[in-house]
Amino acid sequence: MNTAVVKNLQQNFTELEKHLLNDFQHEIPLTQRPFADIAKKLNTDEETVIKTFEDLKQRDVISRVGPVFRPNRIGVSTLAAMAVPEDKIDQVAELVSAFAEVNHNYERLHHFNLWFVVTARNDAHLEQVLLDIEQHCAHPVMNLPMLEDFFIDLGFDIKWT
Repeated sequence: MNTAVVKNLQQNFTELEKHLLNDFQHEIPLTQRPFADIAKKLNTDEETVIKTFEDLKQRDVISRVGPVFRPNRIGVSTLAAMAVPEDKIDQVAELVSAFAEVNHNYERLHHFNLWFVVTARNDAHLEQVLLDIEQHCAHPVMNLPMLEDFFIDLGFDIKWT
């Protein structure tokens, strides 16, 4: 499990927030109560850890906390891209992110400027989600299924100043 990429480091963070953002990008305990286990390591309580993660999400610092599975090990997944007018990129990205099957999305400097990963239970569901995204966003979706598996670790050590 990991926390999604930190979006805004210009804010002031508490010591607890700093530890949650930096120390638990990897290796969140795979137990019945992972937040209680984290709390114990940080000398706090489970409710405080959950509330702090919720607050970080509310402040748009993180997008999610959850598992990251190797592609196509559980269900199916694909990389997808859209060409979106610059003045609509934030609006369309928000629509794309609203789909539970969308793991994350990001902007790229390219004609196809909005990229995202979609995970679904099977191929039929994946195709339906891509079609639904296309219809909701009013922009064609390019499906880019994985041909070769590469693992890129997106975690990084945060240097707090």
